Amino acid sequence: MTTHVVTGAFSYTGKYIARRLLAQGHTVRTLTGHPKPEDPLNAQLETFPLDFARSDVLAEALAGADTLFNTYWIRFARGPVTFEQAVHNSRALIQAAADAGVRRIVHVSITNASSDSPLPYFRGKGLVEEAIQASGLTYAILRPTVVFGVEDILVNNVAWSLRRFPVIAVAMGDYSLQPVYVDDMAALAVEAAAGEGNTVRDAVGPERYTYAGLVRLIGAAIGKPARVVRLPAPAVYGITAGLGVLLRDTVLTRDELRGLMANLLVSDAPPLGVTSLRGWLTENAATLGVRYASEVQRHYR
Repeated sequence: MTTHVVTGAFSYTGKYIARRLLAQGHTVRTLTGHPKPEDPLNAQLETFPLDFARSDVLAEALAGADTLFNTYWIRFARGPVTFEQAVHNSRALIQAAADAGVRRIVHVSITNASSDSPLPYFRGKGLVEEAIQASGLTYAILRPTVVFGVEDILVNNVAWSLRRFPVIAVAMGDYSLQPVYVDDMAALAVEAAAGEGNTVRDAVGPERYTYAGLVRLIGAAIGKPARVVRLPAPAVYGITAGLGVLLRDTVLTRDELRGLMANLLVSDAPPLGVTSLRGWLTENAATLGVRYASEVQRHYR
């Protein structure tokens, strides 16, 4: 029986990876900053704190492990949690894995990650990829776009907005995204762990939508046809920032909007995901957007 370590097994993508590994009979440990004793997964996992300053804890969690599945990252900077700190933390984790003799790392990155990117999210992801490639570990780097599923924030909150507001503002421009289903991502990650060589692959879904088209698709699925108004990007950001104040959350960052409008969430590579977003929306229409999903509540409170 093989032992694997998954960061964030009580969170989003990490949870689906852990479930697949457990279903295959593997021993799974998790490094997490958000332990959940009430989660049904808790009894099936060995849980360790994701404390980047405690090299001894990282070493204990990684000792004897075959593969580290790394899903750790931050969506935006908040207080002392910065992208620079996230890169530093990631390097510490990668070094701990190398020191512990882990055979392989499967890393969840982002399409168009680059250490030369002007956007901190994509630049930080690129720097982490470079650290993995220099670590001496064998690696599989998967580059998803927007990852959709029942725990997703973007698709859920678009639906939440459509259920409550008569008009949705969308930034002007011709830009698209290519969502991938979370369990497809997990399947790709588990499959990649069995490999030997080093790979970097875009992990995108089979369908590509303009952002306005995505909003209309979600509206049609939940029975709330979308009235889309196109506005300049600064106006759209201002609206979402105001909504964020009311919700005590960060709804959208300037850099997220810039990345979307720069078409960084699509790929020319053949799609590796197989699940249709259109079909998934139909199956989950009754519950989608019923409650607002707060990033701040989920990760910072």
